[in-house]
Amino acid sequence: MKPQQIGEAYNQITHLWQSEAFDVKNGIVPHERAIAFVKTRGKALDVGCGCTGRFIDLLLQQGFQPEGVDISEEMIRLAREKHPEIVFHHQDICEWGLPDTYDLITAWDSIWHIPLEQQENVLTKLASALNPNGVLIFSCGGVDEPGAHEDDFMGPTVSYSSLGINGFLRLLMAHGCVCRHLEYDQYPQLHTYLIVQKSG
Repeated sequence: MKPQQIGEAYNQITHLWQSEAFDVKNGIVPHERAIAFVKTRGKALDVGCGCTGRFIDLLLQQGFQPEGVDISEEMIRLAREKHPEIVFHHQDICEWGLPDTYDLITAWDSIWHIPLEQQENVLTKLASALNPNGVLIFSCGGVDEPGAHEDDFMGPTVSYSSLGINGFLRLLMAHGCVCRHLEYDQYPQLHTYLIVQKSG
C-alpha cells in the first residue's frame, strides 16, 4: 500500500484513539526510558504523531520543543486542535525533507506502515536527522527476516512491514548509532521497540 492510502485509512479510524477504551499510557514508559539517554533537551520530532498528543505532552513536560508529522490529514487536524501552539506537518515521511535536526525522534507504531522498499530510506533519514548524542525510539515488528503483510484488524486494510531485528540494527549501526535498549514489550506478540543513540 502507498503511504497516501495509509493516511486515508487512518482518517476513518481516529475514533479508536479518542475512545475512553484507549490506554493513553501506551508507550509512555518506553519513552521515559529513551529520554533518560538524551543529553540535550532541544528539538524533538514525533513521526506518525496521531491525535492523542500523549507523546507531545511528555516531551513538553521533559523540556523539549516538539513537532509532529503524520500522513493522515484528520490526525493532524485533531492534533492541532489539542496543541495549537505546536507545529504539526501533514507530510509523507518517505518523501518529506526533515526541516531540522533533533535531540530526540520518536516513531511509535508508525513507521511499520511504510512500504518495505522505503524502510531503509526512512530509517536512514531519521538517523541522519539526529544531533550528536541524539536518541531515536521506534516500534517495529520484531521478526527475524524482512517481510510485509496486510490486515484489517482496525477496520480498513493497512499494510505493515519490517526490516527484521538484525536488519534494523545493521542499518542503524552503519549510520553511527548504538543500540541502548531492545524489548519485546508485548511478548509473545512481536511488537518490539528499539532505542538507539547517535554517536557523540
